[in-house]
Amino acid sequence: KIYSGEVYGVQMPGISGSFEVLDKHAPIVSALKAGRLKILKDKQNHFAHFDIQGGFVEVINNKVTVLAEGAIPVETA
Repeated sequence: KIYSGEVYGVQMPGISGSFEVLDKHAPIVSALKAGRLKILKDKQNHFAHFDIQGGFVEVINNKVTVLAEGAIPVETA
């Protein structure tokens, strides 16, 4: 587990293009391609980045679960 907690949203590299999940998003399961996953911790632009090699995301009951290969935290300025 590399991140757990309340967040404002999550931006992910979907296989058909990037997408974002916010509060009360409809349930989905989607494949992810290699790219950058961005966790928006709050509305004040606090975030965490992870480079991933691919994986899957599940959104259900306002909970986001990401199963990612090769997740590496990225420091941003």
